[in-house]
Amino acid sequence: MKKTYHGSCHCKTVRFECDVDLDAGTSKCNCSLCAKTRYWKAFIGGDDLRMIAGADNLTEYQFGGKNITHFFCKTCGVKPFGRGDLEIMGGVFYGLNLSVLDDLSPEELAAAPLQYQDGLHDNWGEVPTEIRHL
Repeated sequence: MKKTYHGSCHCKTVRFECDVDLDAGTSKCNCSLCAKTRYWKAFIGGDDLRMIAGADNLTEYQFGGKNITHFFCKTCGVKPFGRGDLEIMGGVFYGLNLSVLDDLSPEELAAAPLQYQDGLHDNWGEVPTEIRHL
């Protein structure tokens, strides 16, 4: 079931609210960006994220196939989310950084189902050989 959470970057310039169903699962992948930042994410629909403040303080970054635009706060550098538009994902979606949700309890996060993806080899349906570092 979806629950509304509030998120922000470290300096609180970027703020948003979002509707997330943690029971639908969370994920970590081993792509070059996620592995370097230890990015733990949940995917949400395009209408499930609403900016409250700081949209003008976000900068964009793309790499690889450029299917996802990664957003970072220009002031503190925190990545609150990435946005993509892929048919396989149902259109517009966000890869939400769960660590920026201010009102997500450690207990809720620990209880959420977690999957691992081999993004490093563009083999998203497979679990990487090594996951302990993710």
